[in-house]
Amino acid sequence: MKKIFLSLLLIAIFCNGLHAQFTRYLVKFKNKGTSPYSITNPSVYLSTKALARRSNYNIALDSSDLPITPRYIDSVRLAGSVTILNASKWLNQISIQTNDAAALSKISNFTFVQSVSSLAAKIGDNPTLNPHQKFDLERKIGNVENMVRTQNTAADFYNYGNTYNEVHLHNGEFLHNIGMRGQNMLVAVLDAGFYQYTSLKSFDSINANNQVLQTWDFVAREASVVEDDSHGMSCFSTIAGNIPGQFVGNAPKANFVLYRTEDAPTEYPIEEHNWACGAERADSIGADIISSSLGYTTFDNAIFDHTYADMNGRTNISTRAAVIANRKGLLSFVAAGNDGNNSWHYLSSPSDADSIVTVGAVNTSGVIGGFSSYGPSSDGRVKPEVAAVGVSAYVQNANNTIGPGNGTSYSTPKMAGLGTCLWQAFPEFNNIAIRDALIKAGNKYTAPDNRVGYGIPDMKKAFIVLLNQYAKITLSTNANCKTTLQWKSKDVGSMKYEIERKLPNETVYSKVGELQGTGSILSNKTGLQFIDNSVVTGTVGTLNYRIKQIIDTSAAGLSSTYFDSVSIVIATPCSLLGIVVPPPPIPTVNVTVDRIAIMPTPVAANQFTLRVETPYAVPNLNIRITDMKGSILSQLKKSKTTGRTDFVLNIAALSKGNYNVAVYNGEVLIANGRLVRL
Repeated sequence: MKKIFLSLLLIAIFCNGLHAQFTRYLVKFKNKGTSPYSITNPSVYLSTKALARRSNYNIALDSSDLPITPRYIDSVRLAGSVTILNASKWLNQISIQTNDAAALSKISNFTFVQSVSSLAAKIGDNPTLNPHQKFDLERKIGNVENMVRTQNTAADFYNYGNTYNEVHLHNGEFLHNIGMRGQNMLVAVLDAGFYQYTSLKSFDSINANNQVLQTWDFVAREASVVEDDSHGMSCFSTIAGNIPGQFVGNAPKANFVLYRTEDAPTEYPIEEHNWACGAERADSIGADIISSSLGYTTFDNAIFDHTYADMNGRTNISTRAAVIANRKGLLSFVAAGNDGNNSWHYLSSPSDADSIVTVGAVNTSGVIGGFSSYGPSSDGRVKPEVAAVGVSAYVQNANNTIGPGNGTSYSTPKMAGLGTCLWQAFPEFNNIAIRDALIKAGNKYTAPDNRVGYGIPDMKKAFIVLLNQYAKITLSTNANCKTTLQWKSKDVGSMKYEIERKLPNETVYSKVGELQGTGSILSNKTGLQFIDNSVVTGTVGTLNYRIKQIIDTSAAGLSSTYFDSVSIVIATPCSLLGIVVPPPPIPTVNVTVDRIAIMPTPVAANQFTLRVETPYAVPNLNIRITDMKGSILSQLKKSKTTGRTDFVLNIAALSKGNYNVAVYNGEVLIANGRLVRL
């Protein structure tokens, strides 16, 4: 009797829905029972890169990772005239399209179905919103104006042109100058379409280098995204664009996946469901970053409207998906919204989610844009977290020009690009640590407000926050009035270390030595060493040492940090006449043939160990890395003694693929091997 009543009620609701022309519905399941998928075999539904992220950051697999039980979806499909649209495994729900009232009733009575609810009118219905109103502010892109640099910086890797002031507001050029330009990072952009990005000039580089790895349209359920709205394309350009001397995005060397989740002419909750599906696909393919300039408050039909109370970080569909994305290790950048001047002036969903980076909009002087939406979240959390340039921000236009436009839609991907480069510098840390560093680097960190949150992040400060967590002294000894310090850090050739000491009878530190950085691209440095021979014979007491790393040595941008200190106690007066205990002998390896080994293989990190074994010394050792066509990509000159020698080689600049590593004695080949870069 209960089921008959429920069926009649659903038919009545459906008939009433016909008047509103609802034809798309959300079917939520109770569980994932009888699933053929298993947590013990995740490679079936998660990519190698996605699994590596979970392994690197100790993220456990759980039932939300499992796809929806196929028989549940099949049962819904076969219930009548039903089309399956998109499926969200995280939220265990699917969107469907149907005009079949009997099918809806049948689906609602399935024992494994928790609920069925309407999501949207049918595709093609006339919306109550003007088709261009949703992105009206962002579509007003002006003509190009030449912007003047605020200062001269001779070391810039990129010639930013009009975008210099935008990146310089954050000292973002610092990251680019040390080699962090997005290489080997994967950014997912969720938006309303990427109109003709394959032919517009700012995307020449990413198209030529095949940096877009995947596209998908969750609205039309097809791979192509180039014929749809231009909003996503303009947002995408602020990360990926590269027109030297005119327009440069903030992470132009990254790889990308482009997902259309938004139906620009309409506004219905189905788009939030699409957003969840896009975020899931980004996770499954192994993305690191999500950049999304979409937000949801009111809809074409007021019965779906959100309230400010809903902006609590746990209620709305897209918000819940953003929270789960964070738990899976992705770092999401989401626009705060453009309602600052409207009656609804608060943030939108999913920008209310916890543990993401919600971005407000300022101009190049750091002044907030009046349109930028207000925080906080309804449960009192600071929102937005940060701000970037979204007032007269330069973007690629659909008519193949570059011009300034307004919107948190543009400040968000600009911030996402810089966050991508920062994370590239410190892959040892998870998404939460990168978000925390951006917040601590904000110019209002100690006094956040509801317009810019913690303020405008300085990338040098964010770098220092993470460097202080990473770098440390690993060895400190004193023998015979000689102190040895060893430490690990990250550097490039333009950086340097200053070693400071305070003797037992001194109250201030003084510099006793320095060490120059090496290389043109930031990389891990272990075993860095300084030997202090200036301790006076007879010294007794506590020696204090600290290491200062100067990350920018230029007069205009001088920046440094003390990343670690150590105390060494000399109990008895040190003496140069003391007995020196020799170090233990290094074990020898009996080598009889020439050979090399690449460890590990395949290589997922930015470096690998090359082991070279020869029964003779090689004073003129040449190491060459070539692509499979024989083009030399890297060449190093080394030397080795008789036996086994290990070399740690940096391959951060290499994209994934197969390479050949050859080792020569002068020009005579010793051995070669295959390098597989994941």
